Amino acid sequence: MATKTTPSTAATPRERKPSSSAPITAFQEPIGPPGISKPKHRRTVTGFSPQEIKSVEASVPEPQREAWRKHSAREFNTSDQFEDAVVRHIETTLARSLYNVDESGAYAGTALAFRDRLVIEWNRTQQNQTSADQKRVYYLSLEFLMGRALDNAMLNVGMKDVARKGLDELGFRMEDIIDQERDAALGNGGLGRLAACFLDSLATLNYPAWGYGLRYRYGIFRQEIVNGYQMEVPDYWLEFNPWEFPRHDVTVDVQFYGTIRKYMDDSGKQHTAWENGEIVTAVAYDAPIPGYGTTTTNNLRLWSSKASHGEFDFTKFNSGEYEASVADTQRAETISAVLYPNDSLDRGKELRLKQQYFWCAASLFDIVRRFKKSKKAWSDFPNQVAIQLNDTHPTLAIPELLRILIDIEGLEWDEAWSIVQKTFSYTNHTVLPEALEKWSVPLVQNLLPRHLQIIYDINLQFLQFVERNFPKDRDMLSRVSIIEESQPKMVRMAYLAVIGSHKVNGVAELHSDLIKTTIFKDFVKIHGPDKFTNVTNGITPRRWLHQANFRLSELIASKLGGYDYLNDLTLLHKLENYVDDKDFRKEFQDIKYANKLRLARYIKEAQGITVNPASLFDIQVKRIHEYKRQQLNIFGVIHRYLELKEMSPADRKKAQPRVSIFGGKAAPGYWMAKTIIHLINQVSEVVNNDKDIGDALKVVFLEDYNVSKAEIIVPASDISEHISTAGTEASGTSNMKFVLNGGLIIGTCDGANIEITREVGEDNIFLFGNLSEDVEDLRHAHYYSGLNIDPSLQRVFDEIRNGMFGDAGQFSSLVNSITDHGDYYLVSDDFKSYVETQKLIDEAYKNQEEWLTKTITVVARMGFFSSDRCIEEYAQEIWNTEPVVPPAKPQNGA
Repeated sequence: MATKTTPSTAATPRERKPSSSAPITAFQEPIGPPGISKPKHRRTVTGFSPQEIKSVEASVPEPQREAWRKHSAREFNTSDQFEDAVVRHIETTLARSLYNVDESGAYAGTALAFRDRLVIEWNRTQQNQTSADQKRVYYLSLEFLMGRALDNAMLNVGMKDVARKGLDELGFRMEDIIDQERDAALGNGGLGRLAACFLDSLATLNYPAWGYGLRYRYGIFRQEIVNGYQMEVPDYWLEFNPWEFPRHDVTVDVQFYGTIRKYMDDSGKQHTAWENGEIVTAVAYDAPIPGYGTTTTNNLRLWSSKASHGEFDFTKFNSGEYEASVADTQRAETISAVLYPNDSLDRGKELRLKQQYFWCAASLFDIVRRFKKSKKAWSDFPNQVAIQLNDTHPTLAIPELLRILIDIEGLEWDEAWSIVQKTFSYTNHTVLPEALEKWSVPLVQNLLPRHLQIIYDINLQFLQFVERNFPKDRDMLSRVSIIEESQPKMVRMAYLAVIGSHKVNGVAELHSDLIKTTIFKDFVKIHGPDKFTNVTNGITPRRWLHQANFRLSELIASKLGGYDYLNDLTLLHKLENYVDDKDFRKEFQDIKYANKLRLARYIKEAQGITVNPASLFDIQVKRIHEYKRQQLNIFGVIHRYLELKEMSPADRKKAQPRVSIFGGKAAPGYWMAKTIIHLINQVSEVVNNDKDIGDALKVVFLEDYNVSKAEIIVPASDISEHISTAGTEASGTSNMKFVLNGGLIIGTCDGANIEITREVGEDNIFLFGNLSEDVEDLRHAHYYSGLNIDPSLQRVFDEIRNGMFGDAGQFSSLVNSITDHGDYYLVSDDFKSYVETQKLIDEAYKNQEEWLTKTITVVARMGFFSSDRCIEEYAQEIWNTEPVVPPAKPQNGA
């Protein structure tokens, strides 16, 4: 029986309404079932291609466009508008009120108000950069030590005064609100802080760029000092993080383990398939990175790991296997749980390698997906994409891109390899052989079987090239092979990074020279010197002067006619005109004293130690490592203590009072570094409780050193210690931060200390110790001729062994590494020079007028060490990319 159709349905077709996301002119023919016309452009959470954006924009009818403009989110510009945003978030987002909002609630409201403002500019930036269709930089770093985001956001968008006034009217102090924020626990040391400075400069200079990293649930760890020992506890920094945006619909399935299958297609072409194994899902979390004095807001994308099939196995749970029901979830989430898991065990090594591949695979998938939307030929990939490898951690991105191009996209090897080499560039951060990553072949074979095949293929092709060009140097083949012929065989990641990149850079002039003459000497011969270059590190003056030391920034601006120097740090040289200006000198000195007073208060609150801000503040804060030689510093402190003990009370009063301040974390599995921390704390306990010594010497170890603590510590320094064994520190950036804030340096001729000396002058820095060219000869002499330990250092060792600072057995490994095991880091060789240089500092500091002249002079001469200059050098010499200047801000929400 036929179905009867009503006249109205048959006669009147459904009205066609224009789509807001598809060109009207595109629909010439009926779409869908007869009688129904419903055009619909499929929207995607990952955006449109440049061509699609223009097409979609043109398709939106003017009435709809006007309605959208009318109701579009607007940035606050006045304290009244700011207060409106804060109160709205407190009352609706947080569900709190005037009567129960505390400082943490006020922080949340303020952060959310600024986040809203950033998002508006963030969206515009991404659309603008996509429309411009220019080459984009992707910065791959395992660490991004961002610090607090609120203060940085307020300063970069120029709204700190507006927020201060608004918070004051709402009954809160700006400083109290800023202190509520937890540091983002995404890094540990200079590597991560450099990456953070670079992201700031990339946005400030309007370069289209994304950072890619891992979203560590517990960071590296929160450091607690218990009975003098470092204890690691989880850092629950994600309990409230208003700065991230979960992208639950931007996911990537990442494969591990499995098997390899080769097969031929119908045309006779051979293919390789990586099958089976374990799948872990990467979920994207985005954070906006605002530039200073520009609306450009770039993106930091972090990946979090989760089980691919869900969080919970109900079948296992119902059968009583409660632990097993969540085992897959726990195993997957472990990948992004902690930065640098302890790799002293094989399981730790596997987890680290898993972390690195997980992050590289998810990032490469994202980058390739974005490129493919452009519909450009694969040969254009290096013209659209520049990928910077920050150290060896992201090196697996090289075989991963090859795998994508060959196995998935079907390119031939030669074309794919050419694309890879033109796309990647590699920043080396160390010449220490033990710090150049190696992974055992069996581990890589088990975890990433296809990648090991690709690495072997890369190596074979490279060694064949070497053999053809250097037929008489057979030994070179084993020296430069990516595969180290050891037991077990190892994959040398630094060699893979060099071979797979078109440029390799060091991070200071000495370091860049050293890598060319030591670890990569053969590669210079093979590839030629042009592949290797130098980009001396820098820091962002926005955070490390304007934010950390606002009064000094304000004083500088008053003399330079404004804050233009924050975008062009070379303008600081004009400050030398005021080095003899009495009013300027007094204000400069007052600011330094106020910063020291602030740090003294913090030390009292945090550590319970009272220090005199009139003392010389001697500071060494950085990652704890034998090559950075915190042990040399604490041995020097013990020597000073012993000398003070021998003085008469009258002579002790004449001695220069000093506060020795340490801070930094030791890797959980690095016993020697932990021993150094323990010794520092034991010395602190003895010295600070010695009534004879009083204020003549204080020793402080600041617990859980991080970026926000550095912003208090750095402006307060009189002298900072950068005393690594010559030739071991690639660059350093803390040395730059201290000098930019008017602190002088005691340091070795290492890393960027050399370039700082060239800029500020030898009279304004305290250098000591042996030179890098003498290091190997000294180490050789230690093993074959023995050590000549200075009597004053021997006395320090004797007192440690006699139990002056507690159980001597706790420190025997530290002392014996010098006396009995070759003193690899040359503590005994440099100790006398170090102590004598400290005496010169004491004498120089007593002449406060001359010291003040030095401190003003060094600030004026730090213009070279800006991360903006670094990024310009990368852009011109390595990435070959141009800025995308944002259009003028729309008015009235237009």
